[in-house]
Amino acid sequence: MGRISVGEKMPDFCFNTGFENNKHLSDYLQGKTVFWVLRYIGCTTCRYEAHLINQRYDEFTAKNAKVLMVMQSDQEHIQKDLDQYGEKFAFDIVCDPEMKIYRELEILPGTSKEAMRGPHPEKLMEKIAKIREAGFVHGDYEGDELQLPAMFILDEEGTVVYAHYAEYGSDMPSIDEVLEML
Repeated sequence: MGRISVGEKMPDFCFNTGFENNKHLSDYLQGKTVFWVLRYIGCTTCRYEAHLINQRYDEFTAKNAKVLMVMQSDQEHIQKDLDQYGEKFAFDIVCDPEMKIYRELEILPGTSKEAMRGPHPEKLMEKIAKIREAGFVHGDYEGDELQLPAMFILDEEGTVVYAHYAEYGSDMPSIDEVLEML
């Protein structure tokens, strides 16, 4: 398929979530859907981002929106992580350990660890400090460690109204920016 752009329809992917099998993207399309693509649940940065979204999830629902997060993790890793931190997410995590969605949407990995840091490594260091303060530790490694994130906002027909492919690890809209877009 290639990179998807604003105005195009997102494919109706079939997938397993952390707790259910054989779901379709179309099952989630009511209001707006934030299709948030990260690396894997054991990645502290990704796990912390998921935690922050979960804490503010009522702000998404207040805007008639939901989050559907995609990770390279399998069901076992998702369930293990949530048990470890005693957290239940208000949103589903799409399990894509074979990285089919990443490939179909051409969400590419970075070229090196240095490139993943991007032009503002101080922002990454600030986030790492917050992650440590929150008590998150790195879990199992899964998939491609250099995988870049992406994010799409879909309308209820599955049409992309916003698309962002990160150029480095922290090149993503903040939760506040996403909520503003909604």
